Amino acid sequence: MSVNDKLLKTRFLVDSGTPHIKVDHSVCAECRDEPCLVICPVECYKKEQQKVTFSWENCVECGSCRVVCSKGAVSWDYPRGGFGVCFRFG
Repeated sequence: MSVNDKLLKTRFLVDSGTPHIKVDHSVCAECRDEPCLVICPVECYKKEQQKVTFSWENCVECGSCRVVCSKGAVSWDYPRGGFGVCFRFG
């Protein structure tokens, strides 16, 4: 089973307006490797107009971005109770 097939089996409830991940874009601006663009399985990180952007709403809480960011730009907490990844069917 591919990663994409497994991601289709993950259900999550977005906590609108309360991100569980925050990115310090001033630190990101100094990063040349940009590993977050490659590591995120659901592509929450994208490069737009020479800047790394982040959209937390589709995050599956794997924590990879926090681990791979050597600059410490990623602040990661668990979502509030009842929100975030709810079920993994696969």
